[in-house]
Amino acid sequence: DNIAAAFAKYDPKNAESYHSNADAYKNEIRATIAPLRDRIAQIPEDQRWLVTCEGAFSYLARDFGMKELYLWPMNADQTGTPQQVRKVVDAVRQHDIPVVFCESTVNTSPAEQIARETGAAYGGVLYVDSLSAADGPVPSYLDLLRVTSQTVVDGLTENLK
Repeated sequence: DNIAAAFAKYDPKNAESYHSNADAYKNEIRATIAPLRDRIAQIPEDQRWLVTCEGAFSYLARDFGMKELYLWPMNADQTGTPQQVRKVVDAVRQHDIPVVFCESTVNTSPAEQIARETGAAYGGVLYVDSLSAADGPVPSYLDLLRVTSQTVVDGLTENLK
């Protein structure tokens, strides 16, 4: 909406087109994630945890009705410290969280260590702020949403306790 409004402000004669395209794209986004949101809703609420390396998925966790746990906040100076890992290991054990994930742009070792120490599964790579090459897994924003959401859903449903 903000992008369409900005374009419309500077190019008023095409404002209708900008708003129409924005509406169409929002509908594509909704259609991409709606089936995945429905699958998440079938998971018992106490198992709807999104555990990641970086705290970059607050919107996804909120929109999918999940609790969020992460090793470090976004753009942190220190990542994967023993204290951060211990805090998440303890929480994963306490809440019997079945799966952990990590972002494509950071070292996955801390998440894999948490999985080993707790018996949780390592659910795979999530994409948050980078697209792949055209022939890669997430060449567009819609692909990023679809692949990341699908990875979360598959990780949770395949590892229900």
